[in-house]
Amino acid sequence: MKTVIQRVSEASVTIEGEVKGSIQQGYLILVGISDEDDETVVKKMADKIRKLRIFEDENGKMNLSIEQIGGAILSISQFTLYADCRKGNRPGFDKAGKPAHAEKLYLYFNQVLRDMGLTVEEGIFGAEMKVRLLNDGPVTILLDSQELKM
Repeated sequence: MKTVIQRVSEASVTIEGEVKGSIQQGYLILVGISDEDDETVVKKMADKIRKLRIFEDENGKMNLSIEQIGGAILSISQFTLYADCRKGNRPGFDKAGKPAHAEKLYLYFNQVLRDMGLTVEEGIFGAEMKVRLLNDGPVTILLDSQELKM
């Protein structure tokens, strides 16, 4: 599982001209799932994201979590996080999860975050989406489950 976490002042996703999800302060998370991922990996990644301290405290230091600032999450499925660009000029996506598996775990990820008490808006898996965001910082964090101690 791979995620790109962007600290935002606001973010929204539009599908077929209609705003599907919108948040104010919080995270825009791009979520990629591989076939090797399972519910255990998803839970660990969600917990890591919940505990990340990348919001500034009263001293201007990144020391607060999304829970502590009352932020929300906009979660967007993003199979292109598994792009393989080593050969040629057109990326390959063989390492991205098969759609049925990836969709199940993407939806599970969002529910795990909600079960942790976080507000989560989401796009639609597999849809053509237009995502708008106002980066705060900018702060962008890449998390790869292969690099985390599980």
